[in-house]
Amino acid sequence: MDADLILASPLKLNESLAIKNRFFKSAMSEQLGDRHHDPTPQLAQLYRLWSEGGVGISVTGNVMVDRTALGEPGNVVLDKHSDLARFRQWAEQGSGHDTQLWMQLNHPGKQIPAMLCKEPLAPSAIPLGRGLESNFNTPKAMTEAQILATIDAFAYAAKQAKACGFDGVQIHAAHGYLISQFLSPRHNQRSDQWGGSSEARQRFVLEVFGAIRQAVGPTFPVGIKLNSADFMKDGFSQAESMAVVEALAEAGVDLIEISGGTYESPSMVGAGVKASTLKREAYFLEYAELLRQRIDTPLVVTGGFRSTKAMEQAVADKVTDMVGVARSMALIPDLPTRALADPAFVADVTRRTTGFKALDRAAMLDITWYEAQLRRMAQGKSPKPRLSAWGVLVEIFIALGTHAFIKRRA
Repeated sequence: MDADLILASPLKLNESLAIKNRFFKSAMSEQLGDRHHDPTPQLAQLYRLWSEGGVGISVTGNVMVDRTALGEPGNVVLDKHSDLARFRQWAEQGSGHDTQLWMQLNHPGKQIPAMLCKEPLAPSAIPLGRGLESNFNTPKAMTEAQILATIDAFAYAAKQAKACGFDGVQIHAAHGYLISQFLSPRHNQRSDQWGGSSEARQRFVLEVFGAIRQAVGPTFPVGIKLNSADFMKDGFSQAESMAVVEALAEAGVDLIEISGGTYESPSMVGAGVKASTLKREAYFLEYAELLRQRIDTPLVVTGGFRSTKAMEQAVADKVTDMVGVARSMALIPDLPTRALADPAFVADVTRRTTGFKALDRAAMLDITWYEAQLRRMAQGKSPKPRLSAWGVLVEIFIALGTHAFIKRRA
């Protein structure tokens, strides 16, 4: 390890916690919950592998707080019906080698595939657009009671995550899920205390954070993943995002992960990224630079990082405190160790294709190809960089049939 690299230096998150280095494994969809939506032993094995790989913070794929609201068939759920022994095993395996294992908590809102829910809940009864209408049902606007019950569900899941041995939690407020929907003027057109103005649209995320903080206490780490913008004309804007970040920082959030985009505009997987952005690798550095002038809360930038050089430069420039990596970790589980050992390290995450762009999009190959790598690692196999895109397509179709060809999470 090159001890001179800033990437190797610890990060003091709060008065009682220092993260061992600046590597942050961002959440990916593992699809490794069992039929009761509890964690499988394979999920624990996958996170043990990442802990051995040298990462500072490892964030789980989204754990749903309500088993009637699943983003995908294989989601894990943490609620009053969960087998907590399975979660304790997961926490034990994933937090070895001084790794901080954080659970990402989520509710999909209306981003539930039609096959899983006839009438999903959302801030307003507005369907997804841009061609997604056939795959996702029109939602029902949440009542006040349903909003309050969902806030309680987030708090309960966070309290149980702490009790089971997880080292922190992250609130998923990005990528068009329920909290993101509340923040968006496109998707939240309520006229009560939960919508209408930009300040009212912030209320839900602030109430979720407040309930979680009360449930886990003042020193347990609580982070958030937030869009820099939705990248849609009538969606959550950069200015609104900065206002939310400032409110969360004032409320005491411990770590903010910056991402962007939604199902309707998937910037989180690199869609529409400018050439100047690609040169710096990370997708959201410009936003982070502006944010750094407003808050002192530790930041994570996720999306696009590939090389030790770019990661080191971003941290050295104090644009971000940690570097978020996801798909690279699906191919190189010990990426932090390799990157720290070699200043010239570059991860190969070339986009895989069947040769037919429409088919790639239909099968969400930018996501599902990497999910196949996660399944391999969970089964004790090594990642396979040359894994056939066609083979993944066949595997998905056998497992899910025509339901495979729906838009899914990133």
